[in-house]
Amino acid sequence: MLSNLLKVNQVSKIFFKMNHDSKNIMVILSSPSGAGKTTITKKIQQKYQSFKISVSHTTRKPRPNEIDGVDYHFVSHDEFKRFIKEDKFYEYAKIFDNYYGTLKESVDQTIKNNDIIFDIDWQGTQQLSKFKNLKLIKIYLIPPNKEILKQRLIKRNQDSPQEVERRFKAYDKDVQHWKDYDYIIINENLENCYKQIENIISLNKNNLSISSQITQ
Repeated sequence: MLSNLLKVNQVSKIFFKMNHDSKNIMVILSSPSGAGKTTITKKIQQKYQSFKISVSHTTRKPRPNEIDGVDYHFVSHDEFKRFIKEDKFYEYAKIFDNYYGTLKESVDQTIKNNDIIFDIDWQGTQQLSKFKNLKLIKIYLIPPNKEILKQRLIKRNQDSPQEVERRFKAYDKDVQHWKDYDYIIINENLENCYKQIENIISLNKNNLSISSQITQ
């Protein structure tokens, strides 16, 4: 059933430049762990200067290749809970024993001059969606099947075997939330998946630009 619905949500090729304009958008990329969202998020930022990645705060320990303030803002559990108490997050969630969250102040400042791309899970997406003033484009990536997902989790060599197994087991729960998204994409090939996301963003930027011109 899901595979048939995925085909309905696929986007045709649309050719025009993704130029920055006065109306900025927020793109959410979510997926089960290991399905490619972080890689694609970074590719979009590298190619399009208008896009800035929303850098989340987390209580997770940094991996060897991660940089504080670039990949995440790494904070203690006490500091994160203080931010929650002070209502500083647009969204936050506890994932695999650690907290992740998006600061309101960071988003509100960035969106004034840039488009934003969020690398967050379904819990964060649900919370962000409650803010109707945010222009959200919600995209969900899934792997072709569970076995390929497990291979990717092992191949990326970022987690212990126990952590890989835990992330793999979370897949079934994660994919139940695909209905919260505007677009569903099967990531069979990273480059093809990336091009589909480019087309989705371009379509929405173009529609927003036309709408802005009509209302002026």
